[in-house]
Amino acid sequence: MKIFDSHCHLNDKSYAKDTDQVIKRANAASIDAMMIVGITERTCDQAIEIASSYPGCYASVGIHPHDASSCNENVLSKLKKLAENPLVKAWGETGLDFNRMYSPQKDQEKWFIRQLETADELDLPLIFHERDSAGRFLEIIKAHYANGCKGVVHCFSGNKNELDEYLKLGLHIGITGIVTIQSRGKDLRKLVPLIPVDRILVETDAPYLTPAPEKNKTRRNEPAFVRSVFLKVADVLEADPEQLAETIWNSTCQLFNINSNS
Repeated sequence: MKIFDSHCHLNDKSYAKDTDQVIKRANAASIDAMMIVGITERTCDQAIEIASSYPGCYASVGIHPHDASSCNENVLSKLKKLAENPLVKAWGETGLDFNRMYSPQKDQEKWFIRQLETADELDLPLIFHERDSAGRFLEIIKAHYANGCKGVVHCFSGNKNELDEYLKLGLHIGITGIVTIQSRGKDLRKLVPLIPVDRILVETDAPYLTPAPEKNKTRRNEPAFVRSVFLKVADVLEADPEQLAETIWNSTCQLFNINSNS
């Protein structure tokens, strides 16, 4: 059984001292591939460096909405150059976050649109971040990227209407450890059966969102724990784990243009 952690941040400083051990534990848990997600110019560099050092690791480049105010055309040009590396398989994490508002709304929207255009130009799938945008996220996607939209809504936590809209656009849905948490994941577990199985991706968002039961033992999440996310999804769907693993593996590889047999 092969599992793909479709979204992790092994470029986070919390892994600086034990990256080798973290990846070894992931491989031992049948996590055979990991997408290391960039959110700033520096972390994009780091993502590629890690992906270049470990088989089965890939990278994305992009500017997170929290950091939109520090984005400019020069930064995008640098990221476009980084995206020439064959290990870069996606653009993102990009989108809108109107919850914490670390960057002003006008900056978030401007650089989200520019990153949509850039990903389209490079023919890269997108890794989307959305939080509390009150429909603005969907408005921008439909206005600027509706044709041939390909990507994943990372850490999906929306409602049924939002889910329906994402699926209509052809997007994949990223499921995190939230699905394993008894109270917090209740609504998400109700929506998982509404997602076509070939549109489901599993992810850790490590070092954040540690799933149960690991949450009771350690604060820091890591790619090995995506196995718990996957098994909970299989349980919710009442699906055969082996068959579901194969479906999710293949669809994840297809989205990111990765040879599923590599």
